[in-house]
Amino acid sequence: MPKILVVDDIEALADQYAYDLQRVGDFDARVAIGGREAIEQILSTAVDCVILDLEMPDVDGFAVLRALKEHEVETPVIVYTGTGDYARCVQAVKLGAYSFIDKAEPMEQVVHEVRRALDHASMSRELSTLRARTESESRLAGSSAPMQKLKDQIARIAPVPSAVLIEGESGTGKEVVAREIHRLFADGADRPFVAINCAALPENLVESELFGHERGAFTGAAKLHRGAFERAAGGTLFLDEIGEMPAAAQAKLLRVLETKEMTRVGGEKPVKVRARVVAATNRNLADEVEAGSFRQDLLFRLNIHSVSVPPLRDRRSDIPELAEQFVETISRDFGMRRKRLSPAAVEALTAYEWRSNNVRELRNAIERAIIASDTQLVGLEHLPDEIADLASTQAANDGSFAARKKEAERQIVITALQRNAWHVTNTAAELGLADHASLLKIMRRLGVDRPA
Repeated sequence: MPKILVVDDIEALADQYAYDLQRVGDFDARVAIGGREAIEQILSTAVDCVILDLEMPDVDGFAVLRALKEHEVETPVIVYTGTGDYARCVQAVKLGAYSFIDKAEPMEQVVHEVRRALDHASMSRELSTLRARTESESRLAGSSAPMQKLKDQIARIAPVPSAVLIEGESGTGKEVVAREIHRLFADGADRPFVAINCAALPENLVESELFGHERGAFTGAAKLHRGAFERAAGGTLFLDEIGEMPAAAQAKLLRVLETKEMTRVGGEKPVKVRARVVAATNRNLADEVEAGSFRQDLLFRLNIHSVSVPPLRDRRSDIPELAEQFVETISRDFGMRRKRLSPAAVEALTAYEWRSNNVRELRNAIERAIIASDTQLVGLEHLPDEIADLASTQAANDGSFAARKKEAERQIVITALQRNAWHVTNTAAELGLADHASLLKIMRRLGVDRPA
């Protein structure tokens, strides 16, 4: 139930207003008598919306608004007035108030305005979260030599509006690179970034999605459709998996890159193209040209600037930073307290090869580990088996402290199992583990098997 705070220096009026808000709007309405009490309540308790009187002695509504701004409180404020001085209300809006109403307004209208303010605040929070997530996930993490080389390449080519071809294995972060190129290209301007996955488009819809279509161009074309090139005007069009594009669409794309004009499907009038093209592939397009599945002239047009994204195994020193970034974003996305990785877990993640899906595979492994951990610490035992097992095997093959520690753990587990006649649940309880599944995972990691 939304919490609404009514602020007025006249207690009887504030109480009645709060009562009517609760009766008509089903809100949890409370009151603050005067501006000083209002500031104290807003800063100390969670409030979803404030209805604020401007004309109050001592600390008036303007002082309250300034205090909220100073403390960076984003709670929406609706000012109300009984004097009819709307110029002062406009001044309040300039100070950060969401809107203003007259005290004589019917309560149904007031409730409607409060709900609008609550919706606006909710959308603002969602937008802020989305921006923070995009910011944290779109910037290139890592300071290894391969990543520094990649960042230097991006910095050189980003300001130039020519086509770029990004090459790299699956999951290395080619779209992240494309977004970084776009960010530097836009240089703070609000320019569109439109991403198209060529591999996911049905062959009969590729041209329509890229170039748009006129109304009636084909069955089902009930209205004009602006394609990706038009939507990306002034910004960046990212064509992912460009090697999957059908031959007919390749020919038309080549023509667009050459002439800087395109024609919608079913149309006759050419449309100027004002989007920068950034393409990406996990294939060797030169080999695709040799095989006859990709046009050589299109490759030349796309490959004006080429960027190669290094696989994760070639920049292992970046893995701890990436891992911490993923722990932060995943914890935030799941609405949980931020967890942390144990040194052993970080060491295991760094040692793993990551040949299946690179950075994407790393993120998935960390997400699984976060879910598997019942505490704030994500340990080696919470990582996927293939990663934990490899770490255990590597430790067993040397005489390091880690190897001796593992052997000591193994003996502790075996001794406890023997005391409990190899009853896994009872042994897990004796060792203080969450459940038998946790012990089974530790047994797999340590290579402990029940004797036949």
